[in-house]
Amino acid sequence: MLPSIEFASDGKEHPLSEAIENLALRFKLTDAERQELLPSGKQARFNNRVGWAVTYLKKAGLLTSSSRGKFQITQRGLDLLKTKPPRIDITLLNKFPEFGTFRSTNTTAPEPDNYPPNSPNLPLQGIARTPDEVIDAAYQELRANLARELLEKIKSCSPAFFERFVVELLVKMGYGGSLVDAGMAIGKTNDEGIDGIIKEDRLGLDAIYIQAKRWQNTVGRPEIQQFVGALAGKGARKGIFITTAKFSAEAKSYLPVNVRVVLIDGEQLANYAIEVNLGVSIVSEYQIKRLDLDYFESE
Repeated sequence: MLPSIEFASDGKEHPLSEAIENLALRFKLTDAERQELLPSGKQARFNNRVGWAVTYLKKAGLLTSSSRGKFQITQRGLDLLKTKPPRIDITLLNKFPEFGTFRSTNTTAPEPDNYPPNSPNLPLQGIARTPDEVIDAAYQELRANLARELLEKIKSCSPAFFERFVVELLVKMGYGGSLVDAGMAIGKTNDEGIDGIIKEDRLGLDAIYIQAKRWQNTVGRPEIQQFVGALAGKGARKGIFITTAKFSAEAKSYLPVNVRVVLIDGEQLANYAIEVNLGVSIVSEYQIKRLDLDYFESE
């Protein structure tokens, strides 16, 4: 957090976007580091951390919201910088009563950590994770556990059920036209390594051939080559190979000519199903809100 308040030490008003750009240059972040997202995929991790650094400094009275969308250093902040602190972390901020009050009412406030001196996360040095990261991490853990449970359940079902599951998944993902049309096509051919055919879209402009394997063992390159051969025999250009297991490195590196084959392993299968709410149900939902500064603009 020290670099964040040092950026504001000129006493001028600054928008958060200016602080983000300045600190990114200061830490010499690469484009990849700048674009790294939180697990939710909705916000850049670095932007989030700078935002929370500014928020924490405000809660301690070291910065203040000077005008709409901008912040400015306070006299307390200037006085603190005169002491030349080696770092600003939670321990230091706890010395200010306002921050202690904030911490006592904020159950997601993170604990101190030990970031290395040159870490890209330095603007929030002294904070293990921002509240957004805490929420995202918990969500990702819940989702990962659900995906594992869902995959195990799929593996325990009958081949016929798995066949129907694949059909419904592809339809919910936007393929196959209607569920009736897709259901009539899938699982009927059983021809040369092809388990079914499904429309690419509702208009049926192209066909996608499917191989579905409810396996426990790893799918190797020979199985993919056999599927590609079957596609070539049909004059097909697109195929989807779906399995409840995993693909070997050789299978994933195989690049057939003139045919595009998409590989979907068990983990991907479960996550796709979760995304379209297939085989799962919503237990609860949370809305994360932020202050609407436009509402207060005329104040």
